[in-house]
Amino acid sequence: MKLASLKSGRDGALAIVSRDLTRMVPADDIAPTLQAALDRWDEAEPLLQARADQLEADLSGAQVFDPAACASPLPRAFQWADGSAYVNHVELVRKARGAEIPESFWTDPLMYQGGSDSFLGPRDPIRTESEAWGIDFEAEIAVITDDVPMGAKSNQAGAHIKLLMLVNDVSLRNLIPAELAKSFGFFQSKPSSAFSPVAVTPDELGSAWVDGLVHLALLSSLNGALFGKPAADIDATFTFADMIAHAAKTRPLAAGTIVGSGTVSNKMDGGPGKPIDQGGVGYSCIAEMRTIETILHGAPITEFMKFGDRIRIEMFDESGKSIFGAIDQVVEAYEPD
Repeated sequence: MKLASLKSGRDGALAIVSRDLTRMVPADDIAPTLQAALDRWDEAEPLLQARADQLEADLSGAQVFDPAACASPLPRAFQWADGSAYVNHVELVRKARGAEIPESFWTDPLMYQGGSDSFLGPRDPIRTESEAWGIDFEAEIAVITDDVPMGAKSNQAGAHIKLLMLVNDVSLRNLIPAELAKSFGFFQSKPSSAFSPVAVTPDELGSAWVDGLVHLALLSSLNGALFGKPAADIDATFTFADMIAHAAKTRPLAAGTIVGSGTVSNKMDGGPGKPIDQGGVGYSCIAEMRTIETILHGAPITEFMKFGDRIRIEMFDESGKSIFGAIDQVVEAYEPD
């Protein structure tokens, strides 16, 4: 089942989308919003699934699905906790700052609590006041949970994953060092994140959803050129169940909690990854490319995103069909009212 939130008010209007992402039917009579559905998932899910089955049986009477009319599946959420399942990414971006990673990063997930009050829709522009802030994309996968009890262990946490979606966890790289130097985490350097047009139930991934990981490549294209295609299951130090358990160690997680994978990142031949044009799988953010360039050439070459640049993030199944639809955003200058 694939669910979307059409732009309407603060929290959107729930809709069910066909598997081929061409048609949709309203579902706000079952639950007005996705959050409302998650709040009573055991009751709402069978009703939503029945309507999804009807949609697949007859697409002729359904409305055309337009990703541009979508907000984030959860336009705002009670919690957005972004982890880092791919320690290779953390190692590379810290190396760019001249910092080594502690050994604990390989056994205890890294996680920060992001702003969740104003997510971007999949076609909404990325607006910032200055290119000098170092505008970067970060291609990730995220899960949405139902209520997770405090102290849930990894072998229990996976059962609480109800939906998956893609993320562009936008970062302002040049603001990060000063914030982290205060030893109090990200804030200004992490503006609103964007999510895919639809969130899907795990069964939509079929055999690609195994042991709490998605066994498919995540594609990022910058200004129309393929920038990265790392496999989301390779070099993942932690599963989604591990990260949910980490987040729930000292608190319960409310239904509608979003947990991110962190930037999907693959090594190559035991070392850092390589760009697409050098036979590698590329990168899911510009910062990794710049780190590799610094290692090889002594200084970064690739610039961060500029006004007018376009980033597209998408995942395809084994038959080549888009699963979540695409995040497709243009960077624009922000001008306050």
